Amino acid sequence: MKSIKLFIVAMLIGVSLVACQTDSRQQILETDQSQVSLRSIQSRMFDTSDQSLTVRTVIATLQDLGFTIDKVDNDIGVVSATKAGDYLMKMTISSRPRGSKQISVRASAQYNITAVSDPKLYQQFFEALSKAMFLEAHQVN
Repeated sequence: MKSIKLFIVAMLIGVSLVACQTDSRQQILETDQSQVSLRSIQSRMFDTSDQSLTVRTVIATLQDLGFTIDKVDNDIGVVSATKAGDYLMKMTISSRPRGSKQISVRASAQYNITAVSDPKLYQQFFEALSKAMFLEAHQVN
C-alpha cells in the first residue's frame, strides 16, 4: 500500500513538472516575441556611414528634447542622457554601422528604474532624430 502511494505521488509530481515545463516554454516564447517587438520599436536605420556625425546628431536631438548628456563614447557610438522632472528619465542611445552605407540606432529608455516599452516615446525621439539627420545630410542649418 505504501509503494502505491509513493507511485501516485511520484506520478503527480511528474505530471505537474511537465505542466510547469509547458508553461515556462510558453513564457519564454512570449518573452522572445515581446523583446523582438520592443527592439523594433527602439531601432531605426539611417542611410549614412558617418558614425561621428550620427553621434553628434543624437546628442543634439536629445538636448533639443530637454535631456542633459551624461556620457558619450564616440568610439563605440553610445550616448547616455537624463531628463529630470516629476520623474527621472534616462535614455541610452547606441549606434552601430550596418554594412558600409547604413547605421543602426537603438534607443533604450527608463522612467526611474522601469524600462519604457511605450512606442510613443521612441517615435518622438526617432521623428526628431530623422529630421535632424536629414538636415545634417543636406547641410541645412
